[in-house]
Amino acid sequence: MKIYPVILSGGAGTRLWPLSRAAYPKQLLPLVSEQTMLQETVARVCAWPEALAPLVVCGNEHRFMIAEQLREMDVRPHAIVLEPQGKNTAPAVAAAALQLMRQDPDAVMLVLPADHVITNREAFHEAVRAAMRSVEQGALVTFGITPSKPETGYGYILRGAAHGDTGNFAVERFVEKPDLERAQGFVADGRYYWNSGMFLLRARDYLEELELHRPLIAAAVKDAVAKAYTDLDFCRLGEAAFGASPAESIDYAVMENTRRAVVVPADIGWSDVGSWSALQEVMPADAQGNVTRGDVYLDGVSNSLVRAESRMVAVLGLQDLIVVETDDAVLVAHKDKAQDVKGVVDQLKDKKRSEHIHHKRVYRPWGSYESVDAGDRFQVKRIIVKPGEKLSLQMHYHRAEHWVVVSGSALVTRGEEVTLLSENESIYLPIGVTHRLENPGKLPLHLIEVQSGSYLGEDDIVRFDDVYKRA
Repeated sequence: MKIYPVILSGGAGTRLWPLSRAAYPKQLLPLVSEQTMLQETVARVCAWPEALAPLVVCGNEHRFMIAEQLREMDVRPHAIVLEPQGKNTAPAVAAAALQLMRQDPDAVMLVLPADHVITNREAFHEAVRAAMRSVEQGALVTFGITPSKPETGYGYILRGAAHGDTGNFAVERFVEKPDLERAQGFVADGRYYWNSGMFLLRARDYLEELELHRPLIAAAVKDAVAKAYTDLDFCRLGEAAFGASPAESIDYAVMENTRRAVVVPADIGWSDVGSWSALQEVMPADAQGNVTRGDVYLDGVSNSLVRAESRMVAVLGLQDLIVVETDDAVLVAHKDKAQDVKGVVDQLKDKKRSEHIHHKRVYRPWGSYESVDAGDRFQVKRIIVKPGEKLSLQMHYHRAEHWVVVSGSALVTRGEEVTLLSENESIYLPIGVTHRLENPGKLPLHLIEVQSGSYLGEDDIVRFDDVYKRA
């Protein structure tokens, strides 16, 4: 039986700040290898013949980056479904189930978060095959991770009686994140597993249980899928209908209520990479227990994670430390405080700062831009436009722009005039003039933009035409 991978890519990853940001969350970052977490997940499910093309569920703001990362892998997805707003996992899985059942009434879904690590692929594939034995009998299967230690950051699953002759177990109950003493008892008991948040289930079975236990979610998502429409290569769910759905996880909405829940014990080298200390545990360390990345110098340091993204970082005579450097923020924390990083993000939100949203380099479907310098009434940016891509036809009420081509070719529309610029050539765009930038070449276009005016915010853009259909 074929399996449809359903990859949920809606998380924010706030505990991995400052690397993970709202506009560029952890699933889109290369944290454990040269591939991003999303790409690792896609590669994992595309590596064995039982799997079909993945269906990805994500938010609107990440759609182009996700499409680009799949294109880099030469993977054509079954669909990229866009949630109008985050409603947690129960509605997201329901939307995927309804989409798949349009083509295959017997569709079996392998539901996976986009941001987990699994180091033993073969064991993972074998766990999925074991789960299929229960799915064929109508079960909704979750994967319980064999605990390697008393972990207070995960929920647990208590297994019950054997599920027929499948080798799997009925779920006795789900347990919230315990304190250390209870977690130690769970590990010693031997019947408890970490709740991985991964599932194998037939689409129609899931929808039946959702309608039984959460009819409001089922009705709202059914309406949203009925009102879905195509936008470029994406499937947009009906905005108002999806917005009417309650927000709830698949665990709370279905798995804790259904009588059909089954757990497959899995020892697959799993981690949800929910903090910097969790990331350290899944990466290779040196003889002193240090995990490093980037331009890092250590002297007398042990059991620490040090990551440098844009400059040299030196650490001396410390232990049990997390140091993460980006081009606009630095985190220094004791490993015991790794879960508290979310509090920094909350403070940035309260103070209406932007460091929790964007990096200095901001990605767009046509490429990226990065602020180089800024002051009173001016801003300098470095802009990169991918081959064959173009910005929207637009104008600004409050700023003028001067573009200088560093490398590549730029086709510039300025009012009724169209000009082709090459390296070291420039053009001036006065306030209020309609303009567009395109890269007609086969190499990336690099240019410097100098803005001047009374207001330089990104919302001073009036779009007249946009190939990406942005507002």
